[in-house]
Amino acid sequence: MAERSDVPPGLTGGFRRLWARGHKRAQPAGKGLAPHDTARPLITTAQLQSLFLQADAPPALVSAFADGVAGLGGELRGMGQRLQAACADGDWLAYGRAMRQLIDKYIRTIPDEPVPGSDGPSESEQLRGLLHHTLVMAVETLLREDARLFRQTQQLADGLKAWQPGQTLAGLDGQLKDLCHAIGQGSHEARDAQELLRSLFDLLLENVGELLEDGSWLHDQIAAARGLLAGPLDRERLEETRTGLREVIYKQGLLKQGLNESKTAMKDMMVTFVERLDGMASSTGEFHDRISFHAQAIRDSRSIGELGKRMEDILQDTAQLQRQALRARDDLYAARAEAEAAEQRVASLERELQSVSNLVRVDQLTEALNRRGFEELFRRESSRALRSGQPLCLGLLDLDDFRLINATHGHLGGDAALRHVVAVVRGALRGSDAIGRFGGEEFVLLLPDTSFREALSIVERAQQRLAQRPFLYENERLAVTFSAGVAMWRDGESQDALVERADRAMYQAKAAGKNRVMAARD
Repeated sequence: MAERSDVPPGLTGGFRRLWARGHKRAQPAGKGLAPHDTARPLITTAQLQSLFLQADAPPALVSAFADGVAGLGGELRGMGQRLQAACADGDWLAYGRAMRQLIDKYIRTIPDEPVPGSDGPSESEQLRGLLHHTLVMAVETLLREDARLFRQTQQLADGLKAWQPGQTLAGLDGQLKDLCHAIGQGSHEARDAQELLRSLFDLLLENVGELLEDGSWLHDQIAAARGLLAGPLDRERLEETRTGLREVIYKQGLLKQGLNESKTAMKDMMVTFVERLDGMASSTGEFHDRISFHAQAIRDSRSIGELGKRMEDILQDTAQLQRQALRARDDLYAARAEAEAAEQRVASLERELQSVSNLVRVDQLTEALNRRGFEELFRRESSRALRSGQPLCLGLLDLDDFRLINATHGHLGGDAALRHVVAVVRGALRGSDAIGRFGGEEFVLLLPDTSFREALSIVERAQQRLAQRPFLYENERLAVTFSAGVAMWRDGESQDALVERADRAMYQAKAAGKNRVMAARD
């Protein structure tokens, strides 16, 4: 734009912008103009004023206007030259046509700039309003917990609201710089506090994990939480992990309640078992006492009748003891069966708890491995491949134009498409292969004991199956495809490095036209 000092005084609105537009590429023209110096404006305020200084009659005015326009640049210069020629020939009809074209082509198309006193706000007032809105609606909200910075922001917003164009900005400028400096310091302190809190939380989780028994189903949940703390606190990952853990904890609560009830029932049965043993021992002791009494009575008997009566009493006591023994035996068998059933139920509940804890390794939407589950699998398979010398390959899949499916059929349609892809691809894999979801529409395959050529064939086979089984949603047939990159693991290579190589190959497949598989050669 033209230098503000070179804009003629009194020009406002569209004429001011016309002057700025012509000033950008203006060439020297017109009578009395100095040769052009590329380091200076083509026509200065002083030169323009000199053109109109003696123009106190119509012919002089129209001539000065023609010379002024000719001093601009580009098409305006040509228009000025036409005006000069018409003025020199006295052809006022041609001059009028040129003026009409000038107004119609340039002046009428320039949006007018509000001037002081007009109804619309000026650009400076609009900028003031935007800055005030930012301070009040955004900065104040973010700093609400910091009383000092909150008051400082309010004071700056009030001062900015009271400012009027033409007033000095020195005070507001200093306040804004101080506020930005204080916010910067506060953000560093908050970040440091956040890191300390994360490290403290991670330390607590580590200590809890050390106190647990090996194989405890709580280890997986602790490891998932520590994994989140180790990486960037992505809102989507936090929400996904929290949802998964909440479901796992709820199910574990139900299972743990059943486990406690089973253990309590087992304890009750053992107590009953011991009580019955004690009762049986008491009955046996009473029987021995009765036998001793009968033996003494037999020795004291003086007739056959008395001996017969004693024998009947002995047989009756013996039969009663036998009935008690049989009943106790049956009760003991029943108690043992109940104890065995309770023990089996406890074992079943413990297995179910372990199974539920594995949910933290699985993506809840597609039932593919989530990032944590895939990382654990990669550690195991890479260690095994290093020991055995067998090849290990990885494929990275990214759905083509998935945003279009979401935009056309909504997130429910997109979720159904993701589930469809996982089901079809899993059908093309072998039992030892695995598929994991890395987020969004991106999936990763782990192919143990697989050569590079075989890995390419497996991924291409999955691509063909997906083409043969189109996705149906709300009775509409949709074509879902993916682009993929395949890479072979190198000894000692990290998972991130391997995924990055496959990712580059995948982007080459995208660039080559999508719906194809590319090999990572680097």
